[in-house]
Amino acid sequence: MVERVPASFSPARIRAAFLRRSALVRCCFLLVVAALVVGLAGCARSEDTRTTVRFWVMGYEGEVVAKLLPEFERQHPDIHVDLQIVPWLSAHEKLLTAFAGESLPDVSPIGNTWIPEFAALGALDPLDDRIAATPGFDQADFFPGVWDTGVIDGRAYAVPWYVETRLPFYRRDMLAKAGVKTLPTRWDEWRVALRKVKQVAGEGNYSILLPLNEFEPLLSLAVQQPEPLLRDGGRYGNFRSEGFRQSLGFYKEMFDQGWAPVVTNNQISNVWDEFGKGFYSFYISGPWNIAKFKERLPAAQQDDWMTMPLPGPTGPGASLANGTSFVVFKDSPNKKAAWKLIAWLSSPKVQAEFHALTGDLPPRRSPWLTPALAEDPYAKAFREQLERAVSTPKVPEWERIATEMRLVGEQVANGRVTVDQAVEELDRRADRILEKRRWMLDQADKAGAAP
Repeated sequence: MVERVPASFSPARIRAAFLRRSALVRCCFLLVVAALVVGLAGCARSEDTRTTVRFWVMGYEGEVVAKLLPEFERQHPDIHVDLQIVPWLSAHEKLLTAFAGESLPDVSPIGNTWIPEFAALGALDPLDDRIAATPGFDQADFFPGVWDTGVIDGRAYAVPWYVETRLPFYRRDMLAKAGVKTLPTRWDEWRVALRKVKQVAGEGNYSILLPLNEFEPLLSLAVQQPEPLLRDGGRYGNFRSEGFRQSLGFYKEMFDQGWAPVVTNNQISNVWDEFGKGFYSFYISGPWNIAKFKERLPAAQQDDWMTMPLPGPTGPGASLANGTSFVVFKDSPNKKAAWKLIAWLSSPKVQAEFHALTGDLPPRRSPWLTPALAEDPYAKAFREQLERAVSTPKVPEWERIATEMRLVGEQVANGRVTVDQAVEELDRRADRILEKRRWMLDQADKAGAAP
């Protein structure tokens, strides 16, 4: 007997029910999609209300600052920071290319010696008004010479981020062996210490390393003099001044007396191992080598070395105010938000945290009160030296002139030229490099306008 299919289950009715259900499913699906689109559009509109600050940072510091930015964005929910990490080796060229292509970021840290160049290009926004209008931004808390690196023609174009200066690392055990009981603070005292250390260092060893491929040791001695290295508003070299002659003479004396080897640092295995072996007992360098000497010297030698302020001609001497500073670029459409980022990263609390992550030295005094710095015996000399740090000449051509200083200094160390010949040659080279600057300044003077 064949069962009869109820009318309610006939093929026509089944097909109709299927179509109705499919239509219902499609309708529900479309409603869900519409809701998602509306939600995503709402999210996009919400995100678009924030100001995006384009932030370029060079090297390892870029990786570290990326860890700090989430807290800045939490405290400033109306600002989003678009961070781009740029390699140091290509940073200068990349910034110049971006300037030519009108595609600079809103804000970036740049090397202190680059500030005059970008200021001369008209690429930087003056910061004086923003500094004055920011509650709690204590300009006086910054080391004076470090702050001065960002001041061009009386206007502040940069805020220091981290700083480095140069001073001697020395072997305490070798000085004790040589009978040097008091650290030298003047050149005449340093001469005595260098002579005594050389006497006990042993055959083939020296008192101090002054690598001929570095201009910083000679420059550190040169900035200790009262006369500027350039004269007439940066139009001409001033290397024939009595002060620079004295500095170059002392530099030459250390080679002539056999206190320093006539080598580059590429001609030795590495500066840390040779320091530990006693090849030299003084080395003028920067704060990054605190970590390096701790890492590279064996545990048995960790009590044998220390840092000291740089001796000067007649007392504790000046040294360089190098490092990196924040700038806001003039064409930035987001200057207000960019300044908020600078002010936050420059606060004592954030600077102390940044030092803990990188070892870079803060450019203002208050972070040095934290235990990590106040109780570090190796950092103590840097803290003292920063009070006497001075900026290098603020002309865009300075790095080229410093290179010529290194080349002529190498000739002096090798005995190929005298001090008198060297200072005359340095002035000739500097004047040639500054020729275009003189013309531009003279044209501006004739027009009665600013350079």
